Amino acid sequence: MVSLDDAVVARLEKGGKRYEILVDPELVEPFKSDPESIQLDDLLATDEVWHDARSGERPTEDKLIATFGTVELLECVTIILTKGSIQLTTAQRRQMIADKRQQIITEISRTAIDPRSKAPHPATRIELALDELRWNPDPFLSVERQIKDAVDVLRPVIPLSFETIKLAFRVSGSAYGGVQREVRSDVIKEQWLENGDWAFVVEIPAGMKGEYLSKVAKRDPNTEVKELN
Repeated sequence: MVSLDDAVVARLEKGGKRYEILVDPELVEPFKSDPESIQLDDLLATDEVWHDARSGERPTEDKLIATFGTVELLECVTIILTKGSIQLTTAQRRQMIADKRQQIITEISRTAIDPRSKAPHPATRIELALDELRWNPDPFLSVERQIKDAVDVLRPVIPLSFETIKLAFRVSGSAYGGVQREVRSDVIKEQWLENGDWAFVVEIPAGMKGEYLSKVAKRDPNTEVKELN
């Protein structure tokens, strides 16, 4: 359950009355996209619908039925988030935008490269370009949904390529457990060698090459790696 300090007000005004819930702003968009993927206990700071959350004024059951057709909390929440609006203070909106912007910058820096040098773009270069372009994300939309918008804005001023590469690794059998936990979602081929070493191939965004080499080397400093054509 989100804390009261971190929650924001979602509000629906209907029939001359307002109906409010206290929600985690980061879970609003995921809930609207797929309500079954988010637990109400995670979404809400309190398990109630209010007329005025700040003063503690509650609607009667008759009011809820007249407005929402039900007193079921899930259905009321769904209607408020679908048809209502999110009430943010200036400070809350500013912080949410800054946090989401940084996540987008980090993701682009990790996955994109300069097609001329084949090197990743430093996060500061991307950040300065977005500053110059005066681009900011929507605080309620997911990072994944907004990366394309950010890339489209950036491409006229920064060359970006989202190429993938294949890396072949060979690690000692004793390092298998630690390495496998780090790479399992990217492995496209693997085999055990006669001497007990584990060999595997991953396909990853080219911009992640340096980061990837470092995390495998931390698990096995004697790892062998080569880039496949």
